[in-house]
Amino acid sequence: MSAPPKAQIDPSARIHPSAIVEPGARIGPGCRIGPFCTVGPEVVLGAGVELKSHAVVSGCTEIGDETVVFPFAVVGEVPQDLKFRGERTRLVIGRRNRIREGATLNLGTEGGGGITRVGDDCLFMTGAHVGHDAQVGNRVIMANQAALGGHCVIGDDVIIGGLSGVHQFVRIGRGAIIGAVTMVTNDVIPFGLVQGPRGTLDGLNLIGLRRRNVAREDIAALRSAYRALARGRGTFQERAGRLIAEAENRHVREMLEFILADSDRSFLTPG
Repeated sequence: MSAPPKAQIDPSARIHPSAIVEPGARIGPGCRIGPFCTVGPEVVLGAGVELKSHAVVSGCTEIGDETVVFPFAVVGEVPQDLKFRGERTRLVIGRRNRIREGATLNLGTEGGGGITRVGDDCLFMTGAHVGHDAQVGNRVIMANQAALGGHCVIGDDVIIGGLSGVHQFVRIGRGAIIGAVTMVTNDVIPFGLVQGPRGTLDGLNLIGLRRRNVAREDIAALRSAYRALARGRGTFQERAGRLIAEAENRHVREMLEFILADSDRSFLTPG
């Protein structure tokens, strides 16, 4: 019987004696693994990744360079899906993410595409949860105890407030913001502002647009398109279909194309 593969640990990595790094794991240069951490046999840690004390990384999980995983976070455990039967699925996390205390990020499922993916420069605050097969963009912030159901698609620069929940299969477009203690059950347009216990679309994320230095003329175009979507004949998608034929502004086109794309959910529409 052949011996199990040894862990591949870069000589510059620092691993506390109480940590468990299972055979087969690959630990990149400059990694720091703190006391009582557990690293599974199919885990790959990029350069400069830090696992603070008691962090758990398991499953077929890849973590990008300079990401920090804080105490008691659990990254790469099996999905919270009763249909999961132990199939080999993945979790891929990009660079420079901050995964704070008690956060949980799950593997994908075979039925959902087999991979949960997180981009770069995200912040998952205390107790945040990323469900199976979710696709999370870059620079996303999930505040304390916010949760994504399975199969969600979250665009770049989205902010999800504390204690908020996003229903499975929901898409949230780039630059949208979800207020605290909000339940999101339907898709959210790019740059949208959603708030209230049962998540209503309450305008555009104007503060976020200004913080990202979006030009005033682009903001004006988005506001005009939003007003047109909020009223008029036909369904929300029909209004978007009429607007896109004449839309020249790239931000407006992005919003309208998002509305007209295929989705498993309906939309939060202007109140």
